[in-house]
Amino acid sequence: MEWGTFDVAPALAIVPRDAALSSMKMPDGKDGAKWQAKYGFTGISLLSRPAFADAVNEKGLAGHLLYLPGFADYQTYDPAKADASIAPTDVLGYFVGQFATVAEVEQALNKVRVVPVVEPALGFPAPVHYVFSDPSGAEIVIEYIKGEPVTYTKTVGVMTNSPPYDWHLNNLRNYLNLRAVAWPAVDVEGIDLKPIGAGSGMVGLPGDFTPPSRFVRALALSQTAPATGGGYDTVREFFNIMDSFNVPLPVVGEKDNPEEMKPLCCSSSTQYTVAIDRKNGKLYYHTDDNRTVRSVDLNKIDYGALPKTVTQSLRTQTQEIVDDVTPKL
Repeated sequence: MEWGTFDVAPALAIVPRDAALSSMKMPDGKDGAKWQAKYGFTGISLLSRPAFADAVNEKGLAGHLLYLPGFADYQTYDPAKADASIAPTDVLGYFVGQFATVAEVEQALNKVRVVPVVEPALGFPAPVHYVFSDPSGAEIVIEYIKGEPVTYTKTVGVMTNSPPYDWHLNNLRNYLNLRAVAWPAVDVEGIDLKPIGAGSGMVGLPGDFTPPSRFVRALALSQTAPATGGGYDTVREFFNIMDSFNVPLPVVGEKDNPEEMKPLCCSSSTQYTVAIDRKNGKLYYHTDDNRTVRSVDLNKIDYGALPKTVTQSLRTQTQEIVDDVTPKL
């Protein structure tokens, strides 16, 4: 979660099965959609309310919300359909709370309207897009473009921010030369020209922090990552890749905070990084103020017995553990 403007107050939230959930108020003040959580879920909520950016339910359906400025354009609000309308930041809670598979999410898209409800922390509707995946490996990207939902079920396992998803897929065609192994030597007029050092297969890999460059880099690194066994070794490899995307504050610059929003606590706009291990039932994360990886054992959560939603800040107010390994002399 890169956000360089203010503290998004990320919190771990565990929502019980059968919880009563609802959208933010509609643009005219009417109540939006209301629903009951068929499935309990665990996720990362933002802005001190149930606005989920990452979540996974007890059936293994996971969803993520990412920024899409300049392109997100939601469905027109119709007061007569207020009870079937939700705000952009309520989408994850709506789908992860009620559905078990990507196929069910896709089928339910025409039953709910995502409308331009103003996000108070921004002063305008949050421009975002979404990705959902399930244990079968199915994945769907959902964007609202020109007032209508656009979906992609043929995906490459990577998302960033603007432009829309199809643009990123087309841009990948500029980087088909990237590969894990070095390029061979070339004979030029009898001179044997060899790559300078290891890594020549990745010459041309974009290294800046723009969404198009991050999309290409994430795909290249994930596609060339070493094989792992499916345990914490896989999670560790995920964090190794994601750590190359941490954005230092000088890159995004200083900005004025909206009223009542806390300033960033640290020198990075990457406020947290989260990994969901569906195979072993674990959620892992680290934060900008504490790089120690923390875990939540999803297998120990009884969503049916939980009386109410449980939340706690992702940040621990403590620094990461640093082992002093100075030899005894």
